[in-house]
Amino acid sequence: MPESAARHCTRAVLFDFDGTLADTAPDLGAAVNRLRAERGLPALSVREVRPHASSGARGLLRVGLGLTPDDEDYESMRDAFLQRYSANLCVDTRLFPGITALLAELGARGLAWGIVTNKATRFTAPLVSALGIAPDCVVCGDTTPHSKPHPAPLLHAAGDLALAPELCCYVGDDLRDVQAAHAAGMRAIAVGWGYHGVDDDGPASWGADAIIAGPLDLLAHLQP
Repeated sequence: MPESAARHCTRAVLFDFDGTLADTAPDLGAAVNRLRAERGLPALSVREVRPHASSGARGLLRVGLGLTPDDEDYESMRDAFLQRYSANLCVDTRLFPGITALLAELGARGLAWGIVTNKATRFTAPLVSALGIAPDCVVCGDTTPHSKPHPAPLLHAAGDLALAPELCCYVGDDLRDVQAAHAAGMRAIAVGWGYHGVDDDGPASWGADAIIAGPLDLLAHLQP
């Protein structure tokens, strides 16, 4: 992290979406299970699906059907998965416990907050509406030419908020969130909840500026 970022106050908090603000794994898993049922396969539990949820369709098709992007029918199955997911976006998806209280406290402190996600706009926008939250900015996977861990989405969010990047911090549940934050010159806060993926040793190995156990713990890391 650039030294300049550490010297500045926090004016805004940016959040990853899946696994950080919202527990979307139940509905993502349900879409995978619809594909499995169509093929006569038994349903996977949410526990089995959850670690793969941050990887989107790629991770979910891998755990659900054993498919990778190198497989010939991957693209058609990806489209089928996304169609089934879009039809039932917010059945069991919920904000993680403590998020509502955190967002209220950020508002009480006069801090802006936003969402930066690799999830496409066509899924993110209706979910944000259904969950009843009102971020000051939303940057999705198709907002900029690059997605996380590239810094472009985070820099775009800072621009939307008319803030220098070093006045923002980014909160996420995946290594790429920390990488994107540091590349953008923002402080990176890793969360102890969420999905964390399956390809690394978890938050302690990511080089985040802080790791928080619960949403309200973030408040102690916001520089006044």
